[in-house]
Amino acid sequence: MNDFVAYNPVKLFFGKNSIEKLPAELLKYGNKALILTGKGSVRKYGYFQEITNLLSQSGIEYVEYSGIKPNPVVEDAEKAVELAKQENIDMIIALGGGSVIDTAKLVSIAYPSGQNVWKLMKRTSEPIKNVPLFVVLTLAATGTEMNAAAVLQNHQTQEKIGLFHPLMYPKASFLNPNYTLSVPKNQTINGIIDLIAHSLEAYFADGNAPLSDRLAVANILEAMDYAPALLKNLHNYELRSRMMWNATIAENGTTMHGRSVTGDWGTHALAHHISLLWDTPHGQTLSIVFPAWMKVLKNEISQRILNLGKLLTGNEKISIEETINIFEEFFRSIDAPLSMEAIGLGEKKHKEKLLKLWKKNKPTGLHIQLNDKHYEKIIELI
Repeated sequence: MNDFVAYNPVKLFFGKNSIEKLPAELLKYGNKALILTGKGSVRKYGYFQEITNLLSQSGIEYVEYSGIKPNPVVEDAEKAVELAKQENIDMIIALGGGSVIDTAKLVSIAYPSGQNVWKLMKRTSEPIKNVPLFVVLTLAATGTEMNAAAVLQNHQTQEKIGLFHPLMYPKASFLNPNYTLSVPKNQTINGIIDLIAHSLEAYFADGNAPLSDRLAVANILEAMDYAPALLKNLHNYELRSRMMWNATIAENGTTMHGRSVTGDWGTHALAHHISLLWDTPHGQTLSIVFPAWMKVLKNEISQRILNLGKLLTGNEKISIEETINIFEEFFRSIDAPLSMEAIGLGEKKHKEKLLKLWKKNKPTGLHIQLNDKHYEKIIELI
């Protein structure tokens, strides 16, 4: 097992009444907040009103930046930074899902030092300070509520990339499963795919870490256990609770300790390009790419895939193909797409466009390196 440092400073409040603790946490840092929100669901279902009522009752002023879209873009982050400057805010509240939270993370490090958002993403500028960030989660999927990572896309440069920096850890996150009862079936499916993919990315990282392997697989099995019931009963609080914690554990470092890198992330790098080109929901891109990635790399990572199958099933004689099929069958059972054709992008021109962008941007993993031959084989399978 590799040497490692386990560090996660996020204070997490979980449960039905967790949001009541928000004002006390905010008042430790000031009395004026910038609230970032998405396309309107937080207002539709009353979450925005509940949060702002709490703020007003506690004497906390607020301004809102709304309209952040799924697959967040650099322009929204830049505009939110400008609003933060105009209003001289003390803290940021991200009220939403992964896109809102990732945008808020970048605003939290760009605003106080006046740095350019995209330069931070490209690591040509280093974060030097932050403004306190608080998260109120409304969509269980990415796990960004308890880590220091963010993803952003730039259509001008044709890139969708990630950044990890300790200054982007939220001060506190508030997880009320009731806030996810309104999430529709398609988004719930996408969230389940995403958290499974995060667990797999951790598993395929470099390094011998048997306990982390088992934790990653336990997280996958947990999702496979509750998913059928949840998709039939989207308003079940207990099942939503399980998914919410499941998604958080998949990306808060728990499954990553003892490895030389904190995940491979090659499949995410590939999948991001599909979202970049066609604004495809992130989860759908992962169910399309992950099985194909395993099939193409099966000779290079055969032992890891075999061990994955053994941990998932207890079957010591399971094959590589049977292991990969576990994921294909599960994705199929929850109506997740397994091909570009399934999302209306099966024409030759679509695959040619994607392959061209892969070859231009060279997406790869932190552990398992990808090249043009890999891209060409993967594109044939999706």
